[in-house]
Amino acid sequence: MLQPVLINRINKLIKSGVFFFVSLMLFACSDTKGEETKDKNNPMKVIGYVAGYEDFDPAQVDVTKLTHVNYAFANIVDGGVQFELETDAAKIASLMSLKKNNPELKILYSVGGWVWSNEFSHVAASETARKKFANSCVQLMKKHGFDGVDLDWEYPGQRGEDNAFRPSDKENFTLLLQTIREALTEQGEKDNEHYLLTIATGADQAYIDHTDLGKAQEYLDFINIMCYDFYHGWHYQTGHHANLYPSDREKFGGNSATEAVARHLKAGVPSNKLIMGIPFYGRQWEKVTPKNNGLYQSAMSTGVIVSYKDIVEKLKSGKYKKLYDGSAKAAYLWNEEDSVFISWETPKEVEMKAKYIKENGLGGAMFWEYSLDKEQELLNVLFKSLHN
Repeated sequence: MLQPVLINRINKLIKSGVFFFVSLMLFACSDTKGEETKDKNNPMKVIGYVAGYEDFDPAQVDVTKLTHVNYAFANIVDGGVQFELETDAAKIASLMSLKKNNPELKILYSVGGWVWSNEFSHVAASETARKKFANSCVQLMKKHGFDGVDLDWEYPGQRGEDNAFRPSDKENFTLLLQTIREALTEQGEKDNEHYLLTIATGADQAYIDHTDLGKAQEYLDFINIMCYDFYHGWHYQTGHHANLYPSDREKFGGNSATEAVARHLKAGVPSNKLIMGIPFYGRQWEKVTPKNNGLYQSAMSTGVIVSYKDIVEKLKSGKYKKLYDGSAKAAYLWNEEDSVFISWETPKEVEMKAKYIKENGLGGAMFWEYSLDKEQELLNVLFKSLHN
């Protein structure tokens, strides 16, 4: 608010014919101040998913190193959202109590995921269904005191696990986000709050082709790209599951975090809305063909998830050789005795990804999932690297 003395001076300047110049100066000062406030209020984001189904006490989460927590997952039931586990309410309350350790912390809940994305196509298919779903999202948010909603639809227009999908998902996905955004804004006006709406996105071109992210991003605060599982639980084939760059050893097409980011930028998403996903776990294959220390070889099993903390324990056996693909900036392990190959994320890769995030103007980093790194070695490196 302008002070009375300043108002009197402006009135005199108006009469003297120099108001236009003063107006420009005031506008410039106001605009600069707005940018400073904007930068101050939008630090580099560190977003951690907490899986409610894990045997983990959320009270252990170090929220001083996080800007956001995404609690996963809520399910879609009868066109609305709800938590399905008996332990959810207590775990959510435990998370909320941690705000005393970080008053700026934002806690969202995530809907869907790999197992519970089967109903997204249906709730997005009509205006009536979208409004019902959006209102339910707001009600669940308010019930538990969340700061927003995160959608993890795997995947619009594509087969995931057992999800329904239809060609109109591409348009309906954007309409669903618009409807949720409108419902959150309406509630926010009542509460004098800005409630967040975010999504987790696939890293491949197929996800881009089946969505309209350039339009969808208008309704979103930011987008968490799942830059992992490039080789995963469907592949009887080893490979890097979260490499930063393409590998010059790649035989089968592959993917990389930098390519995923580039696809999102090309689709029309501003860089500061993009959050790079980092895995706090690896992928393990067994009975692997021994050629090339198991890298890009066939296996008798698919790439199962193994937590970072479990990989650290495995290394104590002395059976694993630590290897590195310099072109991909990706670490891997080879156990020749048991023919086991592991693609994993080490502190070195986390540090490089943080550097990439800062150098390319991205909004920050997301990781899956908090309980998988028992000693928080990866989180500590991520936090330090993003803030140095």
